[in-house]
Amino acid sequence: MCCIVLICIYICSMNTEKNISQMRKGVLELCILAIISHNGDVYASDILDRLKTAELIVVEGTLYPLLTRLKNDGLLSYRWEESKSGPPRKYYQITPSGDALLTELTTGWNELVSAVDQLIKTEKEPS
Repeated sequence: MCCIVLICIYICSMNTEKNISQMRKGVLELCILAIISHNGDVYASDILDRLKTAELIVVEGTLYPLLTRLKNDGLLSYRWEESKSGPPRKYYQITPSGDALLTELTTGWNELVSAVDQLIKTEKEPS
């Protein structure tokens, strides 16, 4: 019986981690656009550092395809700059379309957070 309980606890914690991971992935586009918008020309490793600092841990294998998609969708542009050490670096900038989407996503995010907070607080109140 004890083993079954431990397995259930383990499975539930795995599902929790998976759910939290999915929530983080869902806001990455918003976060990346915000980082680039607030910081101007941004190198990919700087984006990774900001995401890690915010505890939205992302690996390069997640970031680069997303940056490429945002660029292909016209939301970002980039320029190459020679590096003092190593190969040239790609610096990303947000486009006017990216700024417009950032505004929409920020509004949507704020509405979502407010709605979820309201539900959580309502559900915790005694009947």
